Amino acid sequence: MAISASLGTAGLKQGVCTSTTRPTAPFEGQMIYETDTDMVAVWNGTAWRYIAATTPTNGTVLQVQQTVLNTTTSTTSASVVDVSGFSVSITPKSTSSKVLVTVNLTVGFGSADDTYFNLVRGSTTIAIGSGGTNNNSAFRRGNIISDTGMDTVTIVFLDSPATTSATTYKMQYGTRVGTLYVNRRGSDTAFVTSSTITVQEIAG
Repeated sequence: MAISASLGTAGLKQGVCTSTTRPTAPFEGQMIYETDTDMVAVWNGTAWRYIAATTPTNGTVLQVQQTVLNTTTSTTSASVVDVSGFSVSITPKSTSSKVLVTVNLTVGFGSADDTYFNLVRGSTTIAIGSGGTNNNSAFRRGNIISDTGMDTVTIVFLDSPATTSATTYKMQYGTRVGTLYVNRRGSDTAFVTSSTITVQEIAG
């Protein structure tokens, strides 16, 4: 039985090749490292698929985590509180990585007026304005939309957590008057939607 391997000063290096000297008869699940591309690839039974770079270039997506909230919740608090069940955790692979946070939060208004929203990393509010009486990540004037309507709060923010520890991102919300709902309109639950918070680790 012939064994295909590269011979180096340290001995046999099985699974090490270049993009032009890959195994000619690979088996499903076989993994290789290409020295010319610095990429790891696996044979899925029909083709080689790249799965990782050992030294990812800046801008490479290293991992993605998401939380989907498909139930309803609400608040009457004038100060911001956590949106129940709406957080996501990610553990960066490098302190130089950035985290791209994308929030799509569906809200409804039950006689609500000024409503405000904060994006929070751990216990630190991020992506907020400055110089105002109230500085928040997003704002909605609830009485512009009737109790039978809904609106989507969208936030996209590239964060620099500078850590390799587990990091949690979440949304907080508040309303000056009335009730602020998530995933439903203010008048009833005839229409229920979902909301998502997604984080992507970006190599930096």
